[in-house]
Amino acid sequence: MILSNKQLNEYLEDLDGWSIENEKLSKTFKFSSFIQAFGFMTQVAITSETMDHHPEWSNVYNRVEINLVTHSEGGITKLDIELAIKIDSISSSIKP
Repeated sequence: MILSNKQLNEYLEDLDGWSIENEKLSKTFKFSSFIQAFGFMTQVAITSETMDHHPEWSNVYNRVEINLVTHSEGGITKLDIELAIKIDSISSSIKP
C-alpha cells in the first residue's frame, strides 16, 4: 500500500537525511574511498536480496545515490522505509 503524504512526512522525521525526490525516497551516501562505497553497496545488495526489494542506485567513486520506490505498487511503501532504515544501519557500520 502506497504511503500517504502525511505518513511519509512522519517517517521522514525519523529517517536520517532521506528526502522525497521525483516521487522516490532518496539519499546520497559519501565514503572515504571507492572501496568503502563498494563494500557498502555489496552489503546493501545482500540485504535487498533477502527482502526481495531492490534499490535504484548509482555509484561514482566514493558517492552512492540511492532511490527507493516499490514499483509493483507505483509509489513509496512501508517496504521502502524498512529498507532505508537497514541501509542507514549498514552505512553507520562502515563509516570510520
